[in-house]
Amino acid sequence: MSENNYLPLIVSNLPWLLLAFTAFKALSLKYKSGLSKLPGPQLAAFTDLWRFFVAWGRRPEVAHQELHAKYGDAVRMGPNMVSISDYKAVKEVYGFNIAYIKSDFYPVQRAIANGKALESLFNTTDNKFHAKIRRAISSTYATSTIVQFEPLVDSTISTFLDQLDERYVGKDGDAGICDFSIWLHYFAFDVIGELLFKQRIGFLEGGTDVEGIISNVGKIMSYISLIGQMPWLDHVLMKNPIRIWMSARGIGQKASPMATFAAKRIAERLAMKDSATIPEDKATLPPDILDRFLLLKEKDPVFFNDTWVLSLMVGNVFGGSDSTAITMRTIFYHLLKSPHTMDALMEELSEVKFSRDDGIATWNETRQLPYLTAVLQEALRLHPAAGFHLERIVPASGLQVGQHFLPAGTIVGASAWVLHQKESMFGPKCQEFRPERWIEASEQRRTEMNNAMFAFSMGSKECLGKGIAFLETYKLIPTILRKYELSLVDPKAEWKLENAFFVNQTDFYIRIQRRHEVKV
Repeated sequence: MSENNYLPLIVSNLPWLLLAFTAFKALSLKYKSGLSKLPGPQLAAFTDLWRFFVAWGRRPEVAHQELHAKYGDAVRMGPNMVSISDYKAVKEVYGFNIAYIKSDFYPVQRAIANGKALESLFNTTDNKFHAKIRRAISSTYATSTIVQFEPLVDSTISTFLDQLDERYVGKDGDAGICDFSIWLHYFAFDVIGELLFKQRIGFLEGGTDVEGIISNVGKIMSYISLIGQMPWLDHVLMKNPIRIWMSARGIGQKASPMATFAAKRIAERLAMKDSATIPEDKATLPPDILDRFLLLKEKDPVFFNDTWVLSLMVGNVFGGSDSTAITMRTIFYHLLKSPHTMDALMEELSEVKFSRDDGIATWNETRQLPYLTAVLQEALRLHPAAGFHLERIVPASGLQVGQHFLPAGTIVGASAWVLHQKESMFGPKCQEFRPERWIEASEQRRTEMNNAMFAFSMGSKECLGKGIAFLETYKLIPTILRKYELSLVDPKAEWKLENAFFVNQTDFYIRIQRRHEVKV
């Protein structure tokens, strides 16, 4: 038979050939060496579509918890992706071992500007580059520096209290109903604005999502969480050659509202430095984060260039707003849902004499209160902000997870929502909000529990903004509770949760009265 006679035969059987190839590919993935015996959903072993659609449902953290409860410390959640919850393995992956690099989940987060995908501290997959950036900026997030930010946090707390007084306090009917989930979100965004630029973005004063910034961040996180499960889709949708070409020529390129806001503030600061004039209302305030980053730029303008300054400023907003708002919502919600915990905290706070006339708590007055600390830790344990795996790639040495050995190239990931439910570490009834577990534990056990927390990741990639989140929380929670009596509009109603990388809460409705005006 001549070669030309083969062509009709191939064409006529093309559907069967494609089906055979697809089946072969699926089976090769299913029975991949080193992973074929791992437990997990059957479909997940064949295709990443399984975790794509779990992410689409917006509650993947629940599925992850259920799978680990069923299968143990190693669960196959994709042809080449394994979720782990063995603490020995977790500490190897997320400790200070630079052999583990981030997966392709992270480049999905890179924005496109001038035809290039922009790296940031969070989305870079180069460990040496990450370490260099982290060393350069780490002093900005040191405890000694964070304490200097306190007046900036105070400014936003004062504005928050004014807005609650004006809009909700003591009002009857629907006028007195406050969706606290929204207002804590506004607070978190505005306080980050103060810390970055000595200027609130304006959420609190306006009582609205300024220029759609929060909505835009939500859309970006939704895209990242979904497309990050099948990263190749990003090169089809957002980073395809056509969009890259258009971006390089400034066609159809539109910066996010947050990036636009940040760029304007940076330009204003540079103009202010050039003119050597400082507004009178800013003259007595401490240096903000932008001041510190611009100093780094002056020292090393080649490495710490304008692009990196903007990238880090926007990264602070993405990393420090949603996550802090989530933690504060969790604290208030569970205190109100379990009155005995509220009573215990109020008893502790009643013994503290606040030094400020305006009633705003100071860092030194509250940061070592044992029950408040237990409440914060329990909130971070029960409802960590990030609800997805922080993926890494297994190096040439492989990884032992219990009885399973994972070969090089396997994508592994741990989730705080899974790790924080381990009774072997945190004791019984991990589904409950019980701050007492941190009080009752021995000092050694409490240290072990603290070391096992994964809310801010751990090791060399632990979130630099952890101290800032603590500063805000240790100040705002006592200030609100000492000034106001909060109550749920419907004590039986549950809030709504949606996981788009961050597990955000909505529909948290409360009423607010000043404590001296509470009616018995």
